Amino acid sequence: MSANEQVLNYPIPNDAALDPPAEWAELRGKCPVAHVTLPSGDQATLLTRYEDVKQVLADPRFTRLLNAPDAARLSATEDGGLFNSEMATIIPDGGEEHQHWRRLVGKWFTAKRMNALRPVMAQIAEDLIDDMVRSGAPGDLKASLGFPLPVYVICDMLGVPAEDRDRFSYWSDTLLNLTRYGKEEIEAAQAEFFQYMSDHLAAKRAEPGEDLLSELIAAGGPEDGGLADIQILVTGMALLVAGHETTANMIGKMVSMLLADRSRWEALLADPKLIRTTVEEALRLDANSGFGLPRYLREETEVSGEHLPKGTTVICSMAAANRDVSAFEDAERFDLTRSPNPHLAFGAGAHSCLGQALARTELQVVLEVLLRKLPSLELAVPVEELERVEGLAVGGLRTVPVRW
Repeated sequence: MSANEQVLNYPIPNDAALDPPAEWAELRGKCPVAHVTLPSGDQATLLTRYEDVKQVLADPRFTRLLNAPDAARLSATEDGGLFNSEMATIIPDGGEEHQHWRRLVGKWFTAKRMNALRPVMAQIAEDLIDDMVRSGAPGDLKASLGFPLPVYVICDMLGVPAEDRDRFSYWSDTLLNLTRYGKEEIEAAQAEFFQYMSDHLAAKRAEPGEDLLSELIAAGGPEDGGLADIQILVTGMALLVAGHETTANMIGKMVSMLLADRSRWEALLADPKLIRTTVEEALRLDANSGFGLPRYLREETEVSGEHLPKGTTVICSMAAANRDVSAFEDAERFDLTRSPNPHLAFGAGAHSCLGQALARTELQVVLEVLLRKLPSLELAVPVEELERVEGLAVGGLRTVPVRW
């Protein structure tokens, strides 16, 4: 397959819930810079090799913003989706402004702060698991634990009421739309979300709490070294979406990957010290992570020997890159002891995931508590019956049926 012979539809269709599409290995081997058609009908360039994906993600010349007239639209809706939206431009994209934003917000996502939150996370996980057990087997691990745990944690960090979690879930789904929702429904949902966060920030100004948004408000505006009001609002929206959607899905996928091959679960029961490396390996081998990260090339470049002109929209498939045999020995094997594990699940460079310490801690805590409380946990359906979430920019499983 050469770059000019075939134009694939992207995301590449795949029925298997936990396994990668066969095309990934073929693309890495023969066509690492491939032309693809997006849900919008626009053309983009797909990268699947580890070094190529890392190179582009770490290069500050390439922007995550797809607001240039010749940038590809991702979503099937007329506006092209979140990366093409006006909202995406409000959080600074690069340079000192972006670093300043990361410093202000990132103080709440340090590994030290996450370690301090561990006991709280563990108690939430225990309570949720107890509720699932009381309801009886089979249960849905995603609905019972995977979804509510990250929501409770991020809501607490932002000072927003967790009982609104179903609304957050719907609003974030519309923001992450590829093909599921129509333009009118998306616009209505985003207007509701925007108003909700505006009202929440007004309440925080009147009565500050010990939370991230109150601290951002207290820092003052740009003239005081803080953020503009609209930046705080969009930061709150972005953290609510990112802080629950990806981790909620990853909890379900990680546990499914471990239970799909019982020897993995048994190995963890025998040696819980493997939890940290197991979480990293589950992140690396997640074959259902979603769309990947788009980048718009503001100047021409060369990737894998192929010239990419200025104005190209590139899709970096971290999930495909994480199975590259040139970067990982025995790359298709789930190795619970793999270390080091320089996977790209959280991106690379200046835009690597701000909340990765939070996600890692939540995933580790989930495994710690599940192994202790439900050692006999198993999938309640054959792995072939697990179904993927469709139509959104994030990947996940619709349900994770389990028994114990």
